[in-house]
Amino acid sequence: MAFFHDPHTRQPFLRAPAAALVLIGILVLAHLLRVLVSPTMSNAIIGRFAFIPALYSHAFLAAHHVDPGTAFDQALPFVSYIFLHADWTHLAINCIWLLPFGSVVARRFGAPLFFLFFLLCGIAGAATHLAFNWGSPGPVIGASAAVSGLMAAAFRMMSASRAGSAELAPLTSPRVLVWTAVWAGINVIAGVTGLGAGTEVRLVAWQAHLGGYLAGLLLAGPFDWLAALARQRLSRRG
Repeated sequence: MAFFHDPHTRQPFLRAPAAALVLIGILVLAHLLRVLVSPTMSNAIIGRFAFIPALYSHAFLAAHHVDPGTAFDQALPFVSYIFLHADWTHLAINCIWLLPFGSVVARRFGAPLFFLFFLLCGIAGAATHLAFNWGSPGPVIGASAAVSGLMAAAFRMMSASRAGSAELAPLTSPRVLVWTAVWAGINVIAGVTGLGAGTEVRLVAWQAHLGGYLAGLLLAGPFDWLAALARQRLSRRG
């Protein structure tokens, strides 16, 4: 993008969309609230709001006499795990990662669709992790899967922009394919080597990253259509 090369303009992060900054603020606030409570309460929050695949296994629940709770109790961790982080470093990495890619997506989608897109990618990441780690008792936390989805959508947007097109780059675009291969390779290596494992809890697993990324690639098209429709309605009202 041209503004990266113009020394007279401000860098993109200095004029990030409000939606991206608000989302980062929410992530920071959620972590701050958890670290301010007692260790016992902090662990209880992890146990209640982290994503734990074992809690969806009937065999595990029966063997340990665990009540899975209501449908809402079971659905909540698919979203709440996104807002929990192991420590300030984990949070900082996700926020730094979110800022550039989230800004690209927020500018194009607008705030409401941006937030919904972020959550759906996070949910897809949790579902993917569940599918590959059925019955695992390890808590999974972090916004990485959701941010992976933002990155995927941003790749399609930036590839199209460089090609001079207003439309999203197709899934078969060479740039998108290369970036996808690189991201998949990084995550497979992380999964094999154990890179990203925390000391107290497991961070978002590599399968969740790829699940969120794939969701971002596929959902970018429908969301872009919705965003264009919203812009048309606003222009008509104006």
